[in-house]
Amino acid sequence: MPHRPRGRDDAAPAKETSLTLERGLSLLQAVAEADGAAPTISDLATTVGVSRAAVYRLLGPLQARGLVRREGTRVRLGLGVLWVAGRVLPQLRFAALPALRGLAEQVGATVHLTVADGSEAQAVAVVEPSWTTYHVSYRVGTRHPVRRGAAGRAVDLPPSGPRWVVSNGELHAGACGVAAPVRGVPGLRASVGVVSLEPLDGEEIGPLVAEAARAVAVALR
Repeated sequence: MPHRPRGRDDAAPAKETSLTLERGLSLLQAVAEADGAAPTISDLATTVGVSRAAVYRLLGPLQARGLVRREGTRVRLGLGVLWVAGRVLPQLRFAALPALRGLAEQVGATVHLTVADGSEAQAVAVVEPSWTTYHVSYRVGTRHPVRRGAAGRAVDLPPSGPRWVVSNGELHAGACGVAAPVRGVPGLRASVGVVSLEPLDGEEIGPLVAEAARAVAVALR
């Protein structure tokens, strides 16, 4: 059978599928961002900019995967969202580890990836250097206020601000930290940091930490 060149008729289904996906994602986001009472079908139709009938069609696949659930005319997030959310941190760690490991070996200090969760910062990945006599032991899951310590303050550094933050004894007496924000990943407030019990030269370590943070951002895109 002769090959038929792709034309406008072939492109139309792909465009329609893309639009349907975009609307489905917009619908899920509208459910997640609703304040107070769960949104109604009419609320969602207005927010997404589609008809009520279209909302019912879009809800079908989301319900089938447990991402949303209906209570009469109202729609709430489903437990399937928790499963998806639970897969985020393992994938985040996996993508970030090469850059974190390279930085830890280069500077000879413990390196961590910290993610902001509201007003708190949590270490979600930690890599210790393999060749040092001693270094700081930093536990995955450690939390602290987002406005304290280099790792916390770095997550919200504006693009026009400094490339990294230095802290001394803000979280633990004698502990020094240098951290840089992970920028360019939508929805993620995070930083890459180095922590040591010896003084850290920000001008020397800062560029290395900033480059590792950039590498993590690239790995996550």
